[in-house]
Amino acid sequence: MARHAAPSSRAAVLGRLGDAVVNLTAVLGAICILATIAAFFFGVNIALFKTGSMSPSIPAGSAAVSLEIDAADARVGDVVTVDRGEGRLPVTHRVVDTMPLSDGGAALILKGDANEGNDPFPYEVRTVNRVVWSAPGIGHQLARFEQAPVIGGITIFATLLVVWAFWPRKDEGDDEPSRTAPSVTSAADLDTTPTPARAPAESGSS
Repeated sequence: MARHAAPSSRAAVLGRLGDAVVNLTAVLGAICILATIAAFFFGVNIALFKTGSMSPSIPAGSAAVSLEIDAADARVGDVVTVDRGEGRLPVTHRVVDTMPLSDGGAALILKGDANEGNDPFPYEVRTVNRVVWSAPGIGHQLARFEQAPVIGGITIFATLLVVWAFWPRKDEGDDEPSRTAPSVTSAADLDTTPTPARAPAESGSS
């Protein structure tokens, strides 16, 4: 009995650990799905700050959550992300002045908190992403998930976990040889009724 206790205990621990990893992967997958839905239907975006132009309020390496709004609704003091056109990265700075445009958009003058002067020209835009929350230090970790090798590794790892979770397992009892006690027939169970002797056949003479 003692010889089978250790393997059984290790198997139970590994099983619980595997279940925990599968559950964690499922939670992370659900978060990714919810983030995708939020970005598509509600205009929620995540911005990564690689420079310190918004320090100290949003230092380099921070990540921020932003919501898409009309540029005309942007107010002085808001931190917004504006698109600078094809081939150029968006910029996230603070609004220092806003001027409405005839097409319903707005011309926004922005400035980084760490910069001495305003951005060189106003941004004429119809929509912007207004930062509603930021956290320092997590931008670098999130940036790693944008790399193709990392995404591929996570995909392979998640696939292996799913296969492992649903792979049919053999019960522990199947490995144990059947140990049926040999049947013992007692003398009382035997049929001891004597068989009558057969009489010898008589032979006649003709």
